[in-house]
Amino acid sequence: MKITIDIDCTPEEARHFLGLPDVKPMQDAMMREIQERMSANLQAMDPDTMLKTWLPAGLQGMEQFQKMFWTQMASAIKQEGRT
Repeated sequence: MKITIDIDCTPEEARHFLGLPDVKPMQDAMMREIQERMSANLQAMDPDTMLKTWLPAGLQGMEQFQKMFWTQMASAIKQEGRT
């Protein structure tokens, strides 16, 4: 036997019925805090500072990738020369 009950209620009514807390005020406060922090961090970083911060890591990663590529190519050429 299968019984189905459909209850039509708002999320607020469901939370109240189940005894769950209303977390919307906390979520709103947290979102405001996150937005303020992100805005403050973006204003603190001008484009010149951002490029200096991000570019060296990107170039270093490219250099490592290039070294790995050339090492693999060199080992492949050596293996072909042996056969």
